[in-house]
Amino acid sequence: VQLQASGGGLVQAGASLRLSCAASGRATFSGYAMAWFRQAPSKEREFVAAMSRNDERTNYGDSVKGRFTISRDNAENTVYIQMNNLKPEDTAVYYCAADTFGRGGYYPAWYQYWGQGTLVTVSS
Repeated sequence: VQLQASGGGLVQAGASLRLSCAASGRATFSGYAMAWFRQAPSKEREFVAAMSRNDERTNYGDSVKGRFTISRDNAENTVYIQMNNLKPEDTAVYYCAADTFGRGGYYPAWYQYWGQGTLVTVSS
């Protein structure tokens, strides 16, 4: 499975941005859990959001609850993260990840495939 993240950029605080992650390969996309993580400079990778297989449930990191929404289009093999009311502390490289076991958990180690990352910069 190959994951390609896109949609990052430079925005002002309070703005919105939507990231996309397209999956390719022989996998059955709907059977995978998909997630977004982020990593700011000098910080550990942080869980942002996840959606378990077959869209059964979603999870969000505490810092993004109420502002970010994860969604997926299984027909297009794509997962999205809609980010509203962005804050400077949301500045990071955002990575999408796939869990072939469909769990949708918080731990990076649960995800077997990772995209290359897309940079989001929020100015104050």
